[in-house]
Amino acid sequence: MTEPASNYVSLDLAAKMRKQAIRVWMAGLVVVGTWVLLTVVAPLAKANGFVGVSSPLYTFFGYICHQISDRSFHVEGEQFAVCSRCFGVYFGLVLGFAIYPLWRNITEIEPLPRFWLFLSLVPIGIDWSLTVFGIWENTHLSRFITGLILGVACATYIVPAIVEITRNLKQRRINRR
Repeated sequence: MTEPASNYVSLDLAAKMRKQAIRVWMAGLVVVGTWVLLTVVAPLAKANGFVGVSSPLYTFFGYICHQISDRSFHVEGEQFAVCSRCFGVYFGLVLGFAIYPLWRNITEIEPLPRFWLFLSLVPIGIDWSLTVFGIWENTHLSRFITGLILGVACATYIVPAIVEITRNLKQRRINRR
């Protein structure tokens, strides 16, 4: 099928866009990886007496997670900075970012249909609902896995979004010159 001339992208420009997309993807992977690492650093720091490090981390993550001890993973007798479901979401983001280029072209900015994002909420909804209605008590593992599913799904929408945002910002800078 032939494409209109307005869709033409030179090989040089395509290579530059690919390099930019890879840099953005790698930066995003570092950010989400650091985020997950900090949730584990907090209990390790606390267990080893570094309260000056752990206290601000627990406070920060306390703004975005309930941090209920019974619903959190523990390491060295100290709970993670977030609950097991939040940890699953964050770890899923890391996993999703890491595997993204293995199944989708890194330069592709067209998102998947939103249906898949909403579908990834179904396991969390079921896990939460069964517990709320007293049918089944969820576990660390069920909370982690349902969070993981959502995190991976979110990453598949975040990566193309940040690639497109970066591409548009670069284009604006070029157009201003």
